[in-house]
Amino acid sequence: MGDYHFVYKDVEGASTQWDDIQRKLGNLPEKPPAFKPPPFTPASDQDSIPKDKSFLDSKTEEELEFLEDDLDLDDDRFLQEYRKKRLTEMREATKIVRFGSVVPISGSDFVREVSQAGPDVWVVVLLYKDGYAECGVLMKCLEELAVKYPGTKFVKIVSTDCIPNYPDHNLPTLLVYNNGAVKANYAGSRSFGRRCTPEGVALVLCQSDPVLNDGQGGTDRSRDSVIEGVRRKLIEKVVKEHEDDDGSSSD
Repeated sequence: MGDYHFVYKDVEGASTQWDDIQRKLGNLPEKPPAFKPPPFTPASDQDSIPKDKSFLDSKTEEELEFLEDDLDLDDDRFLQEYRKKRLTEMREATKIVRFGSVVPISGSDFVREVSQAGPDVWVVVLLYKDGYAECGVLMKCLEELAVKYPGTKFVKIVSTDCIPNYPDHNLPTLLVYNNGAVKANYAGSRSFGRRCTPEGVALVLCQSDPVLNDGQGGTDRSRDSVIEGVRRKLIEKVVKEHEDDDGSSSD
C-alpha cells in the first residue's frame, strides 16, 4: 500500500507567532539568520580595460603585433608609437646572445670560443691555476658579474693551456677580447685594487670600453651608464658595511 503521508515544510527561515513566543521564553533556540546570497560581481571585460602604457607593457610580442589593428590605439598616436617601440625593444632583446656563467674552455676551444665569438660579443678570459687563492677570489667576482651581465661572455682557462710557460706570478690574469682582438689585459689581482670585489673588477673592465652588457635590448648600455651603475652599487655596499661595523661595535 502506498505511503500517503505528506510533510509540509515552510520556506526556510520562516517562523510562526507561536515559535517567536517560545523563543522569547527560552524554550526554542534562536532562529538561524536568513540566507543571503553573496553580492554579484561581473566578470572583467578585456575591452573595458583602459589602454595605456601599463596595458601595453603587460603584453607579449605576439599580443602587441595583434594590437596593430586596434582602433582604440589608432585614435591615440602616442600609444601606437609606444606599441611600436615596445615591439622593437623585444625584437632587439631576442637578438642579444645571453651567457650568464663562467665557462671553462681548453686550448683547442680558444679560437672558436674567444677569437670567433663575433663582433658584438665582448669576451672576458680568466687565466688561472687551481690552488692559487687569488685566482679563487677573482673567479668568484667574475661568477657574480657573469650572472649580472649575461650579454658579456666569461670564460676561464688554465694559464699554461692558453699560453705555454706562462709565469705563475702573473696569475690571475684577465684578457678582454672583442672582434677577435685583445682590447685589454690585467695581470695579477692587484690590478683590481687592494680588495678584489665584483664592483672593483667591473669598474676596471669598463675603463675604456663598454665591456659589460646586461643583455637587455633597447636600453642604453654605454660605458658611462654601466660605470655609473657600478659606482652606485659600490657606494651602497661601502655604506652598508660601515653601518654593519657601527652596529657590531655598539653591541
